[in-house]
Amino acid sequence: MKVNIQDYGNVTVVELQGELDGDVAELFKNTITDIIAQHKTCIVLDMSGLGFIDSQGLELLLWSNDYCNENKRELRLAGLDENCMRILEITQLESEFEHYSELAEAVKSFA
Repeated sequence: MKVNIQDYGNVTVVELQGELDGDVAELFKNTITDIIAQHKTCIVLDMSGLGFIDSQGLELLLWSNDYCNENKRELRLAGLDENCMRILEITQLESEFEHYSELAEAVKSFA
């Protein structure tokens, strides 16, 4: 998985490309903890470049949501394709995340 981080005003966008699975757990967690350590308060995970999420990837998303909540940060998901959205629906995790179809919508949601 590749990770690209960009700031748009007070919003930090984490662009994820590839697969979100157990093989990238350390990279993913380090990315989120580093962003929070930098006192960033608004985070969007841009998932438009993800091709696959497995059960460990879902656990990472839940962990990131919990970690952000514990640290009084806000997390949004953006750009989920049909497959990723379907996975959230099947696992009944859709309501756990604030999610948007477009990155711009997710960024604007913090305004």
